[in-house]
Amino acid sequence: MPRKDRPNVLPLEGEIDLHVSPTVTASLNMMIEKKPKRLVIDLSRVTYIDSAGLAAFIEGMQKVESYGGKFALAGLQETVRSIFEISRLDQVFRIFPDVDAALAAA
Repeated sequence: MPRKDRPNVLPLEGEIDLHVSPTVTASLNMMIEKKPKRLVIDLSRVTYIDSAGLAAFIEGMQKVESYGGKFALAGLQETVRSIFEISRLDQVFRIFPDVDAALAAA
């Protein structure tokens, strides 16, 4: 299935920092309004994320979980994964090797 046909997948790229995170939050909120059963953020093309980006993901996850949905991150590059590990957020988020695995997970 082509990526753009997956309304519950948010593909991001580049650096997710203070300047980009408001856009990420806005995109997430638009998706969350439709209350998808699962929402997946595709991070396979993201090279860096800062605390503002992490905060946007945490907020998104809380909103999705508040209506009973599942929130997942997919395709973390090594540099991004280490940021999640250092901040212990790898224990907070559901993290999958790729989008297909995240969509298939129960």
